[in-house]
Amino acid sequence: MLDSALCMDKHFMKVALQAEGIQVAPWVTVRAAQWESDAASVRSSAEAVGLPVFVKPARAGSSVGVSKVAAWDELDEAMRIALAEDDKVLIEAQVTGREIEVAILEGADGPRASLPGEIVLSDRDFYDFEGKYLGGDGVDVVCPADLTAEQVAAVQQVGLRAFEAVECRGLARVDMFLTDAGLVVNELNTMPGFTPISMFPKCWIASGLSYGDLITELIDAAFRR
Repeated sequence: MLDSALCMDKHFMKVALQAEGIQVAPWVTVRAAQWESDAASVRSSAEAVGLPVFVKPARAGSSVGVSKVAAWDELDEAMRIALAEDDKVLIEAQVTGREIEVAILEGADGPRASLPGEIVLSDRDFYDFEGKYLGGDGVDVVCPADLTAEQVAAVQQVGLRAFEAVECRGLARVDMFLTDAGLVVNELNTMPGFTPISMFPKCWIASGLSYGDLITELIDAAFRR
């Protein structure tokens, strides 16, 4: 079983999701030793992914150490920033689509999915640390998202499949992109934010579960386990 720490390993998360037939963004995984010894081959692999790309630590959260690379001369600095957080890094293709998030909560009868929310960006390149925790301008956390009933059901189904694919426990937030070609899972967050502007509690409140009742369910789940 994948434990909580391993679920946050973005490399293994993608491998597990792909094995279950869940779409993920194309990527390459780079270790620090590989970058130091043969940066040219890393650049060649990254170029095959195609611009723009995101460079992110494999085992960090809250967008810490994440950079968007729009030109290849930016790759070295992005790698430096990411490798300062982890010795394993993902270089991942940008996915174009609506950024949708769904909260998963494991109850006595198994996991269930909330109404989805949406991250709406205006003048921010991506949902970075400032946007998530410091109330930065250029991002709006909307829940519930403006989706059709069919789209809501599809998001919830993919969220639950992703939760089960990596054998998560208790709770998770599943982030995905709604594209013309379907849903592409970006990441699973096994310990999602709980601030007043965080998506996880917002989605459950929009689904009819109060903040207090959400905390109670999580405590009950811990006692059951």
